[in-house]
Amino acid sequence: MAKDLSKIAKQKRIKYFLISFVDLFGVLRSKLVPTRAISEMQKNGAGFAGFATWLDMTPADSDMFAIPDPNSLIQIPWKKEVGWLAADLWMNGRPVDASPRVMLKKQISRLEKDNTVLKSGVECEYFLINSEGTAIFDTKDVQSKPCYDQSALMRQYELIKEICDCMILLGWGPYQNDHEDANGQFEMNWDFSDCLTTADRHVFFKFMVKSIAEKHGLRATFMPKPFENLTGNGCHTHISLWDGNKNLFLDKGDKFGISRKAYNFIGGILNSAEALSAFFNPSINSYRRIDAPITNSGATWSPNRISFSGNNRTHMIRVPDAGRFELRLMDGSANPYLIQAGIIAAGIDGMQKKTDPGQPLLVNMYTDHHNYPNLKKLPTDLEKALYCLSDSSVLQDAFGEKNINSFLKLKEQEIKDFNSKDSFSKKGPITEWEKINTLDC
Repeated sequence: MAKDLSKIAKQKRIKYFLISFVDLFGVLRSKLVPTRAISEMQKNGAGFAGFATWLDMTPADSDMFAIPDPNSLIQIPWKKEVGWLAADLWMNGRPVDASPRVMLKKQISRLEKDNTVLKSGVECEYFLINSEGTAIFDTKDVQSKPCYDQSALMRQYELIKEICDCMILLGWGPYQNDHEDANGQFEMNWDFSDCLTTADRHVFFKFMVKSIAEKHGLRATFMPKPFENLTGNGCHTHISLWDGNKNLFLDKGDKFGISRKAYNFIGGILNSAEALSAFFNPSINSYRRIDAPITNSGATWSPNRISFSGNNRTHMIRVPDAGRFELRLMDGSANPYLIQAGIIAAGIDGMQKKTDPGQPLLVNMYTDHHNYPNLKKLPTDLEKALYCLSDSSVLQDAFGEKNINSFLKLKEQEIKDFNSKDSFSKKGPITEWEKINTLDC
């Protein structure tokens, strides 16, 4: 039986609910609903005009309705009279197929046919910058190798502590916070979960970090590459497949501790990596991070080839521990739901076809990639990634041609808008268009 949000509101003293969804570009959209109306909203949803968001609709289309998932409820820790809810989009009595949370749930249902669940965890990197977005906030954070810098971390203690306290209160199981490889860059880790819960929490985490940063007089950005000479914002994702309490990716007899099923899953991702880049690196700015020039710290920490390895961060996929692997392709502009959906779609393809990923490469891919000329390269710009997506039978079959075409259409419009104002070059400075359109991704 579904949870009664009206009763929960009385118990928790919630006065308002944010009924929220994420559009195809990953933008968080919401309506603020007073508790007196939540029973009706739980049944029929909050109304939105789809054309007003990044969904492939027209002004003539019917209203779409965001029906909240009561299991996703988060009572906002810093504003406890408000409850946040993730919602699924419906139109004309049917789910909106091209809405990201619905897209993910359909991939989850494919796994459920085999009684399996994808569990995942995300590592969301972000910068703390000034309100204008022109520089990092902490002017003392100037080390050439600032990763794990205790002093720079502790100068942001009050902000980091408040975010971490919120995650503790919400039961997410946060376990470490650190200063990352770029000046002004941070990362906060919490426990893995089923992929839908992870995606919902990922959406809320970005909202929470931005909100609490503003509260402290700063601005947070997940933009893939806000500064030319600094490491970009990744969103590394750790992946395992489960049947009840059994980790299907675990094989203690294997060199890296992973099963044949895990290798096939990895093979599926390697096979679809070029097309997945359109989902995982969806902004024009994303391609300043992929195969980027060496940064001030000495490494980009982003992939430059489609490869996998053991516990080696220079590859697109690494196996850091038994029973799981890490995919390092995604960046901070990636849609949380399309991350998980894309992983499942490619992984299922690999398992069904028993795709062999080949031998892991135990080399420094940043310096030795020239020795492997047959390795496929990742797309170098968004246009190439979109072409690969349009040409991918795996993702077309998984998500439907219509849904893929909707994503392609909107992204091509975005590229057209960019090209009317600027031109993209990795060697050139980050454009004003990129900052305006991506700083708040």
